Amino acid sequence: MKKQQTMQQLSGVKEIARRADVSIATVDRVIHNRKGVSEVTRQKILDIIDEIGFRPNMLASRLASKKTNRFAVLIPNANETDYWDAPRRGIDRAYQEIRQYGIQLEVFLFDLNDQQSFAIQAKAILEGGFDGMVLAPSFIEEAIKLTAVCQLRKIPYVFINSDIPHTDSLAYIGPHLFKSGYLAGQLIRFGLKKGKVLVVNVSRQMEAYHHLLRKEEGFRAYMEHTNKEGNNIIIERIDMTDTRDEAVGEALNACLKEHADVGAFFVTNSRVRSVAKYLRHQALDHRILIGYDVVKENIAYLQDGTIDFLIGQKPEEQGYAGIMTLFQHIVVRNVITKEQYMPIDIITKENFEFYRN
Repeated sequence: MKKQQTMQQLSGVKEIARRADVSIATVDRVIHNRKGVSEVTRQKILDIIDEIGFRPNMLASRLASKKTNRFAVLIPNANETDYWDAPRRGIDRAYQEIRQYGIQLEVFLFDLNDQQSFAIQAKAILEGGFDGMVLAPSFIEEAIKLTAVCQLRKIPYVFINSDIPHTDSLAYIGPHLFKSGYLAGQLIRFGLKKGKVLVVNVSRQMEAYHHLLRKEEGFRAYMEHTNKEGNNIIIERIDMTDTRDEAVGEALNACLKEHADVGAFFVTNSRVRSVAKYLRHQALDHRILIGYDVVKENIAYLQDGTIDFLIGQKPEEQGYAGIMTLFQHIVVRNVITKEQYMPIDIITKENFEFYRN
């Protein structure tokens, strides 16, 4: 069987060489992404490969060439929330599938509460000589500096969970941030025909968390589109940079003294648990509460009805797809879809146990 496959591969290479009017060695260089072929000839050969549907025995080719590629991953640690355990599982799953092709992987973790930790890990990656990178750009200023160097060095990078608009990333893999906020507005509108909604942003680095603000933009857009005379929803907003549960509770207390008529809360990230803890502790009449992510801290509040809906973002699949996208681009040389949006899932206490992150 192996001999037959080898003969088929050789026959395919010969046919490509004949059509391109080049040597078999030139076709072999293109298949294995080696230097020494002009860009015009390389593209001509790649077009013929696509035309005839040729699929080289990639594993055999990689083993024969002894070529390796090193991928870096830059994501938050899971100290504050177990949300980031899910992308890590997806990353590990992808790596197990492709490691046999000479792929090496190194994961760099930063602290979501420490911008400097991101910068330190970014520097280590740039000094590491990696061929590609997957990153969560949680700190936009530092992420822009990192990706600018990657672009100069022609190192492809993939964003997961959130992106940075107007950068030359290979791909973005994650939720459509604006539309996920738009969906949250629709869910609240089902239960609150008119009244007041409090948008809650909880982040130590508020100015860096651009993705929270894009969710809020989507939320506001839905309300503006659906507000009617006599049936309006008024939006209030509170930003909290102290993420401790006690501090969140104090800030909400002060806010609700001024806005006692708030009938619903939209929390723009997984820290919805802190608002749920406050509402449960205060034993307030039920207010609609919507936030993000099926993580351990949120599930108990979803089960007892304090949280009405969680919006899922498939974090494990984001991690998996991030690594596989690099692999497809660097090793397989496939054309990559620039924007790979994850499903925006609505999770309730009735269906959460069937949901896979």
